[in-house]
Amino acid sequence: MKKASYVPGLLILILSLIFTSCGAGKKLSRSEAKVDKLQRDSTNIQSQLNDCIEKVKNLNQAKASLQNEYSSLQNEFTAVQNDSKVHSAESKITIADQAKRLKTLQDIIQSQKDLMANLKNSIANALMKYKSDELYVYTKDGNVYVSLEEKLLFKSGSDVVDPKGKEALKSLAIVLNNTNDITVVIEGHTDNIPIKTNLFKDNWDLSTARATSIVRILTIDNGFDPSRITASGRGQFHPVKTNETDDGRSGNRRTDIILSPDLKEIFKILYQ
Repeated sequence: MKKASYVPGLLILILSLIFTSCGAGKKLSRSEAKVDKLQRDSTNIQSQLNDCIEKVKNLNQAKASLQNEYSSLQNEFTAVQNDSKVHSAESKITIADQAKRLKTLQDIIQSQKDLMANLKNSIANALMKYKSDELYVYTKDGNVYVSLEEKLLFKSGSDVVDPKGKEALKSLAIVLNNTNDITVVIEGHTDNIPIKTNLFKDNWDLSTARATSIVRILTIDNGFDPSRITASGRGQFHPVKTNETDDGRSGNRRTDIILSPDLKEIFKILYQ
């Protein structure tokens, strides 16, 4: 009887252990599942963290690159500003120099105008005793012209200057010798009537010989500086009147003494 009474109790104990064991197994399974989930979450978080770290690294590199580029642009801008200041200063200097040169040039030109006006008046006064059909003084293109007719200087077809012509040239030489900064060109002119003699082959020869005769009188006889004077013959090719009349041909047989301001100072300013 006692033996039979232990059986239910033993069964109850066994069943209790089984149920207890099943409950613990379920809890263990649930715990393991949680641990596994936590591990997966941790792995995902670590992966995301690594991605964030890489992005931050890339952003820092981009930031550094932008800073370098900005710094380079600042340096270029500063250089451009400095260069602009230098060019601006140079430009101002250039403008100032040009203004100074222009003022100097204007002063020289005005001085030459005054010189030539005074020279014309002085020559006109020195030669005032001669008639208008013997010589006349005028200005053209900034030059002073003294035009001497053939009848004052030469006999027809000759290059020998008459005494009256020599006297006129002497009076002119006195004025020229007292005038600096001028150059002189002597131009011989003829009419269009052909000439051919033992001395002169044509009008070129005659006009050149006459110009040379006057140069000799001004320089050798009256002391004018030979380096400031030029002789040229222009024949019949620059008439001032018609060659169809006696009066016109007479006007074309002339010698022009052309007085010009010395342009060396102007050329120095223009080409320095």
